[in-house]
Amino acid sequence: MTNNEIGTPGGLVPSATKAAESGPEWVTEGTDYDAILLAGFGGPEGQDDVIPFLRNVTRGRGIPEERLEEVAHHYRHFGGVSPINEHNRELKAALEAELARREIDLPVIWGNRNWDPYMADAVREAADRGFTKLIAVATSAYSSYSSCRQYREDFAMALDDTDLRDRVQIDKVRQFFDHPGFVQPFIDGVRDALVKAQTEIEGIDLGTEIQVLFSTHSIPSTDAARSGPEARGFDGDGAYAAQHRAVAEVVMAAAEAALELPSDTTVPWQLVFQSRSGPPSMPWLEPDINDAIHALNGGPTKAVVIVPLGFVSDHMEVMWDLDNEALESCEEEGFWAVRTPTPGIDPNYVTGLVDLVLERRDGVPAADRPHLTDLGPWYDVCRPGCCENVRLGFKPAVSGLVP
Repeated sequence: MTNNEIGTPGGLVPSATKAAESGPEWVTEGTDYDAILLAGFGGPEGQDDVIPFLRNVTRGRGIPEERLEEVAHHYRHFGGVSPINEHNRELKAALEAELARREIDLPVIWGNRNWDPYMADAVREAADRGFTKLIAVATSAYSSYSSCRQYREDFAMALDDTDLRDRVQIDKVRQFFDHPGFVQPFIDGVRDALVKAQTEIEGIDLGTEIQVLFSTHSIPSTDAARSGPEARGFDGDGAYAAQHRAVAEVVMAAAEAALELPSDTTVPWQLVFQSRSGPPSMPWLEPDINDAIHALNGGPTKAVVIVPLGFVSDHMEVMWDLDNEALESCEEEGFWAVRTPTPGIDPNYVTGLVDLVLERRDGVPAADRPHLTDLGPWYDVCRPGCCENVRLGFKPAVSGLVP
């Protein structure tokens, strides 16, 4: 069996480097990578781009045009421009600056799933520049089909579309939901929000009168159930929800410690979901953030802190679903409210992403890898059957054992 064959579970990892091709959970053999592949979701950059972009996002799902028009309204509210591409340009520049500061010679090449520059363009650019060993950093921290496996499918399709499967190898850094570099910006944000509430709401009791809502993108319940390896024994919401809850616990503990709250004071919080797009007949993860906000009516809550825990930057779901709809829900209920920042190009986050690349370059043992929850460090090579899309089945994907 060659490295490029799609084999059976336990076989070689397709299109992987020598260190990763046998499929260890954590790769402890160093690899001299040629470049970093920054993998993004992509977004429209003008009014004429909106519908073609949404067709790209929903291809193969049978979403009617009228539904696309409803979602297009969100983008058109902001001039048809999603901030996500500009954020990725900023992140690319920040990564390059951090690499230069450390005198690490690794170019950063950026490719998207749904808009220009596309992943195939990035892979082709890499090959044209003589780069054949790529380490991918996807702009998504958690385990699910859309946030991990689909990126791995994107890499496989890009290699096929460019006829470069026999020349270019792509590994991927581990899911970084509990890496300190990703988590610290959320700790800082929650701490600052709680201080702001204390300053602006006289006599507020943080133990009863404030609610911290950790928000992430909802996904179909069937996809959630299949997120993460089955052998880990997660509940019906899978690794996706478990990872978010674990990180939220870390964030709250750290923020409470920073404020030196009394030992018997625990700030109330919950995990909520947003941005569902499926038909009403299909179960998605709940509660919706707006439903959760309205449910606080009649209780002791005076203030709400909204934490975009599932997002790495302020893209459309943050700007519309949180800054617009969720804050409006808070206003309707008379709650003081604030939304905390996403990591963006926070120095902790940028430094952490470079550290994740160096883990693989240097073959750092799992025991020496930083992680803030008991769920980590997550796997370098995705396990067989991880993060299946029930509706689409298993498509070829690199950076993991098949299927």
